[in-house]
Amino acid sequence: MTGSAEVLAELAALEDPRSRAVNEKHGDDHGVNLGKLRALAKRLKTQHELAVELWGTGDSAARLVAVLICRPKAFERGELDVMVREARTPKVHDWLVGYVVKKSPHVEELRVAWFADADPVVASAGWALTTDRVGKASEGLDLGGLLDVIEAEMKDAPERLQWAMNHCLAEIGIEHAELRERAVGIGERLGVLKDYPTPKGCTSPYAPVWIAEMVGRRV
Repeated sequence: MTGSAEVLAELAALEDPRSRAVNEKHGDDHGVNLGKLRALAKRLKTQHELAVELWGTGDSAARLVAVLICRPKAFERGELDVMVREARTPKVHDWLVGYVVKKSPHVEELRVAWFADADPVVASAGWALTTDRVGKASEGLDLGGLLDVIEAEMKDAPERLQWAMNHCLAEIGIEHAELRERAVGIGERLGVLKDYPTPKGCTSPYAPVWIAEMVGRRV
């Protein structure tokens, strides 16, 4: 049976300076190619106890493996709350929210609790979960109220929270035609990410452009 020490040793052997340099540009602190990391997780398969051990090491690469081999529904609400507060690097945070929290039976309770959290990184998780609902199950959400908050707070929000709010703004504009004009107008007035460098072939994160691009694909 594979233990956390063996996994850490294998991850250390996969360390690549070039991958680390690229990852560090995005605020991450590991040097393992994600394709190789996913291959390792696929070989390990689901092992929840090992996942808990790996998360406890504090090592970012190990935590990414943990996210991939855990049983999302096995975590209690309190465990997930602690984990999201421990996940300070973008990739670990995004994978934890996207691959684990979204599959948890506690997702809606956590969404509501995190949405208004004083920690902007935790709040960004609440916004990410809210954005997921905007696109998939918006019944019961106050979409106009969300736009009010975005309009008032997004421009001066810390970076991670600003990105999450901006994604929610774009999703509202994309998925809800009756609010599209208002969403685009907010994006234009605030100008958030308007000048963000976007590689050729990729969609700009600037909400008015993002909305127009995604809606245009559906025509």
